[in-house]
Amino acid sequence: MNERRSFSAGEARNLLRRARTATLATLNADDGIPYASLVNVATDVQGMPLLLISTLAWHTRNLAADARASLMVAEVPASGDALTGPRVSVMGRFVKSGDAALRRRYLARHPAAELYAGFADFAFWRMEPERAHAVAGFGRIETIPADEMFPSADEMSALEEGAIAHMNEDHEDAIQRYAARLLGASPGGWKIAGIDTDGADLRRGEEVLRLPFSTPVYSAGALRKLLADLGKQTEG
Repeated sequence: MNERRSFSAGEARNLLRRARTATLATLNADDGIPYASLVNVATDVQGMPLLLISTLAWHTRNLAADARASLMVAEVPASGDALTGPRVSVMGRFVKSGDAALRRRYLARHPAAELYAGFADFAFWRMEPERAHAVAGFGRIETIPADEMFPSADEMSALEEGAIAHMNEDHEDAIQRYAARLLGASPGGWKIAGIDTDGADLRRGEEVLRLPFSTPVYSAGALRKLLADLGKQTEG
């Protein structure tokens, strides 16, 4: 799409990437009245929202009856009018998934969830988006089609696990520099837990940091170049 947007699909997707919690709106199974709840959220390599939810929760019962839902993430300013902060609502349908890659992606963002992720009454769900509505202040409002918000990332999905292993085994020093010099953390003990088109998740115990990329990457070559450039940028 060539139209210049006031709030780009990449900005909206990265807002979703940075979020750790979201408001989930489902339709009540009993009477169809909308029900909003607080959930932890992660994303797959393509950017689609991931949840880990219990069958005991109302929202899970609602999704089992009607998979349609909306998920909103927001960054509220520390002071002033909360509505001046950016937010994005993603609309679509949720599907339960047993995909090991989605489990790994979710736990990379929420390592504490490992305590209950294997419980029989918990399951992972991924949204299949239809569109997104993004707001970033006065005059910056966009409705974004799903194929623009979440472009195909098949090559990145296929290479993610190998790239994570390679970085953690062969470039440990570079990872510590990413954490210290790009993200302001103390060095030591950081590992890459996830890599996607827009950035990487760094983990130390239950601490998680998001390392955003300056531009999206969709191939092995582009990823290698970007990580090498970050390594050079943090040397010295």
